[in-house]
Amino acid sequence: MIKNNKEMIGSILIILAGCFWGSMGIFVRKLGTYGFDTIQIVSIRVTLAALIFALILLVKDHAGFKISLRDLPLFLGLGFGSILFFTVCYFTAITMMPLSTAAILLYTSPVWIMLMSILFFHEKMNSRKLIALALAFAGCVLVSGISGGGITPIGLLVGLGSGIGYGLYSILGTIALRKYSPYTVTTYTFIFAAIGSWVICHPIKMINTFSSTTDLIFLIMFCCLTALITAVIPFLAYTLGLERVEASKAGIIATIEPMVATLIGIVVFSEPLTIMSGLGILLIVSAVVILNLR
Repeated sequence: MIKNNKEMIGSILIILAGCFWGSMGIFVRKLGTYGFDTIQIVSIRVTLAALIFALILLVKDHAGFKISLRDLPLFLGLGFGSILFFTVCYFTAITMMPLSTAAILLYTSPVWIMLMSILFFHEKMNSRKLIALALAFAGCVLVSGISGGGITPIGLLVGLGSGIGYGLYSILGTIALRKYSPYTVTTYTFIFAAIGSWVICHPIKMINTFSSTTDLIFLIMFCCLTALITAVIPFLAYTLGLERVEASKAGIIATIEPMVATLIGIVVFSEPLTIMSGLGILLIVSAVVILNLR
């Protein structure tokens, strides 16, 4: 019973993370109106998130800033190889192919997580996981829209790279959590992601965009809110969830994100709900329910 309760709490945390991630479109579209490109929005998001995570760690457990030098490659992998890599790949894929196709390739992540979990953690494969995986992926395909046009070999590799990088966080995060607290893991992950983002975001141009705006105070506050809602809360919740749930299971539950994004598109941006999208939402919810049946 204790184990089941622990896993249930972990599942709820991951669902919470997916819901917050699903709201990202609201903030990205708003920041885009100020003239920021997608990579600059990524940089703003991860930089402010790194500062907020560092502040949380300072208050929660300042001793958590101490990490072993031999674990530095692990955090470099989390920051560069996962967070920054998957984001850059995803936004690059968006420019190379239809958005729906890019989203489908991103949400191959549960497949990669499951394969890596079997390889590295020797997690057991069972019929329930396979059924849930199939339902979740089919749901993502229907929610994102079925589109196979405009794919080049390079675009396919970049799109799959986003899914692999996205899934890598669950694998490397699980390893890091064996030794460090979730607060330490998220703080150093975003510190390294922020450092990497400043190399590729054209920082001078980004700073000029800030300085040219007429409502700088509002923009700064909105950027902080963006980091809090789309990065700090969801990544902390997801990392806390990884302490309680298997990586492969967490990856499947997190596919609730495109469902939430679709619902927000309908409510906030008056986007139409198609029969296929509605069916996809039901499949994703079914996958989450199947994984959490006792």
